[in-house]
Amino acid sequence: MTPDAASAAPSEDPPEMDHERRAKSKGLRAAFDGLGIRLAVMLAVALFPLLIIAILQSSSVAREAQAKSEAALMGETMRAVAGETRVIQHAQDAARLLSSTVLPVIDDNPACSALMGKVAQTFPNFSLVAFIPDSGQMTCSNRDTPFDFRGSDIFKQISQAKQMTFFVNRAAPISDTSVLGVANPVYNAQGKHIGVISISMPHTELSLAKDGPKLNDDRPLVIMTFDKEGAILTSSDGLSNTQAHLPTDRSLKLLAGAGAVTFSGKSNKGIKRVYSVVELVPDQLYALGSWPAQAASSLGPFADISPILFPALMWAASLLVAYFAMQKLVIGHIRKLVFAISNFATGSRIVGKLNLSRAPTEIRDLAEAYDKMTETILHDEAELEDIVHHKEVLLREVHHRVKNNLQLIASIINMQMRKARTPEAKGLMKSLQERVISLATIHRGLYQTSGLTDIRAQELLPDIVRQITRLATGPERRIGVDCQIDDIHLTPDQAVPLSLLLTEAMTNAMKYASNRNGTPQLDISLRKLEGMRARLRVSNTVDPDAEPSSSVDGSGLGSQLVNAFVQQLSGQLKIENEGERYLLVTEFALRPLEESELRHEERLKSETTETV
Repeated sequence: MTPDAASAAPSEDPPEMDHERRAKSKGLRAAFDGLGIRLAVMLAVALFPLLIIAILQSSSVAREAQAKSEAALMGETMRAVAGETRVIQHAQDAARLLSSTVLPVIDDNPACSALMGKVAQTFPNFSLVAFIPDSGQMTCSNRDTPFDFRGSDIFKQISQAKQMTFFVNRAAPISDTSVLGVANPVYNAQGKHIGVISISMPHTELSLAKDGPKLNDDRPLVIMTFDKEGAILTSSDGLSNTQAHLPTDRSLKLLAGAGAVTFSGKSNKGIKRVYSVVELVPDQLYALGSWPAQAASSLGPFADISPILFPALMWAASLLVAYFAMQKLVIGHIRKLVFAISNFATGSRIVGKLNLSRAPTEIRDLAEAYDKMTETILHDEAELEDIVHHKEVLLREVHHRVKNNLQLIASIINMQMRKARTPEAKGLMKSLQERVISLATIHRGLYQTSGLTDIRAQELLPDIVRQITRLATGPERRIGVDCQIDDIHLTPDQAVPLSLLLTEAMTNAMKYASNRNGTPQLDISLRKLEGMRARLRVSNTVDPDAEPSSSVDGSGLGSQLVNAFVQQLSGQLKIENEGERYLLVTEFALRPLEESELRHEERLKSETTETV
């Protein structure tokens, strides 16, 4: 299938789903067309610049708080590492001094050890002060115990260094603890590397060397020292917990070349922290201080909430308050008024008193105008009903009097018919009397049916059929009649010619009705068709072998009347003789009842004008 064909193909969704989808779409459109939603949208647009300003101010305050926190952390870090830095600097100075003064006593182990012991006594933070020759056999130290470092990786590292280096030994063999070491190379008079001066400082001693004030427990500051390669040397929280406090997006090696910097970021534990880097020994030793961003910004439990959230919540809260205020002050009262108006518009005439005492003045004025309008309409409708009832009574009285006059004329014809001498004269008078009685029957049905602008065929035509049947039958002549009339509302302009057409058709049918097997049969039906059309069908049985009755009038007046009545209905006449059945069918268009209502209104206006 091509794309065009696919797009032109009908939807495979069942009609129920399509109807539900359209109903849902219509419901959404109706919801967004409401006054509350429109006012909320307009208020949202009006408050949007304030939202942007609030967000910018909140972001500015957050950045300022973060900058203050970073600056405070820099000061706290420098104050916290002051004592530790002093101890490390003493170790550097001592190692640098010993590397030049140890040369005269290198070969004298007692004198060399005494020199190392004097330095260790001067600086109690040093756990080991020693000269380690390139052979790795340590015999000169502040400890009396010699030690062989030849298999140590740390010794290989410091013995190959060309300048002072730092090292960390988590399990120092001599100090039997975790130490930070400083190693400085020793050269002889010929400039040959002959060993290193190694000074070890236990991490426990470094953590006690703090010059700054003790920090509060709600601001836990973690201090780490590291070298230019990014190797962590010391940690105030223990070397085993260092990875949890390091930033995820920056390495210590990169921070080593950045100098003194402060920044914020997430730690490896996913906690937002503020970091500060301080250079302890240029190009060699650095300190990293950090504490949680929440504690640093002093915002309590709201520190990790975005600065956009508070203005957005305030903006949404203002819209919500405005919406409910509009519902309470305006929309609720308008809905009551709309409900009352809708009930009145749908025909309900039970008008209760609207309780809108708490509504704004404008809505109360609208409710009062509605009360006055309904009162006026109810009064006018009552008067109109009285007028219509009066007119209906008059019209029924007219039909009744016309019926009585026609019956009087029929009685006069009957009296005259008794005095007629010839059968032809009696036949003509009999035919004329039947037609007059038919007209009387029609007027009787008109004043008995309900309505001035519309007449129900189910009330009018069956009564006419009964009257005509009663007149045309007797003990010596029986005819079976089947009448089927749909519930069709006719205008008076169509009801009268249709009744006359039915009367004349039945009269003619009963004249010629016969049946070789017994009682003649007469079928009458009025059916409503599609497109505001109706069909009248009158059929009677005929015995083709029966001789024509001498009493049958063959003047052709009945056919002329039938054609005239069909023309008044603007219909089409069809007459067929199907063997033993004679059939008369006419189809005509039903006139809209509005035409009769308009003519009735115009008639009332003209009568009112003439009366005035």
